[in-house]
Amino acid sequence: MNNIKNKKDIELIERLMSQYSETHNQVSAVIVGQKTPIKQILSTIFVGGHALLIGVPGLAKTLLVNTISKILGLDFNRIQFTPDLMPSDIIGNDILNKEREFQFIKGPVFCNVLLADEINRTPPKTQSALLEAMEEKAVTISGQTYYLPEPFFVLATQNPIEQEGTYPLPEAQLDRFMYSVVLDYPSVDEEIDIVKRTTLSKLKEVSQIFTSAEIINYQNLILQIPVNDNVIKYAVKLVHNTRPNRESTSEYVNKYINFGAGPRASQYLILGAKINAILSGKYSPDIEDVQMVASWVLGHRLVKNYKAEAEGVTIDQIIKNLL
Repeated sequence: MNNIKNKKDIELIERLMSQYSETHNQVSAVIVGQKTPIKQILSTIFVGGHALLIGVPGLAKTLLVNTISKILGLDFNRIQFTPDLMPSDIIGNDILNKEREFQFIKGPVFCNVLLADEINRTPPKTQSALLEAMEEKAVTISGQTYYLPEPFFVLATQNPIEQEGTYPLPEAQLDRFMYSVVLDYPSVDEEIDIVKRTTLSKLKEVSQIFTSAEIINYQNLILQIPVNDNVIKYAVKLVHNTRPNRESTSEYVNKYINFGAGPRASQYLILGAKINAILSGKYSPDIEDVQMVASWVLGHRLVKNYKAEAEGVTIDQIIKNLL
């Protein structure tokens, strides 16, 4: 607590903790299980990042994102990505109006929370239009720049089972997502609960807890939270150790990794550690917080080689070895 500058900042952090707890309770009343994905999605939103949701169909990804959007008081849009989707279907287009003047019609990207469903189903040209909007928080049409509303988050989903007719995101574009969020099948007890909730009664309504202005304030606050040099050094060294054929790299990484993580991973490790500390009731992150978010940040950034594939070595195993 001594690291926080003033009483106002402490009050703001305590308010965020309280609102997060209330949000988690409300989401859990609608979504059964998925506690870690809920925390990951909220964490990316509180630090202004984007998340990649990986899970098979039917795991309530759309319901989860829609529920969180309502609680956060944010405008939500969903785009179903298909092979024939064009960039203009996402960002909008100039049309000729009655006065014979070009008028810009905004696309669905102009919202606070965008669910990009099955982003790997659309060609690279359309993917890059969305990824540019994520990076710049703006789109450019006919030389004119249009800024997206604040805050703005993209939650993109990838279906891991149907690979035919898909266009996997290149590593450089995957790097723009802060976390990879894995949604797993529910347990037997959880699935019984899901069936009871969805077949015996209506889903519970959620109420708004946040405002968009509050979320922007929290984003600014988290940026100002100081981090000890030893924590930053640990995060940077961890990322460096993912890069093969370097002095500090282990034989294990050299054996199984083709490409390691870039500098953006170090930045997201620290931002992730900050918000993880706050949501865990602490006022400053430590090395344990970096370790907690490591697999979420590095999971989609490490590229395995053929040897890892042949021996069945997973990215999770590699990250555990690094830690």
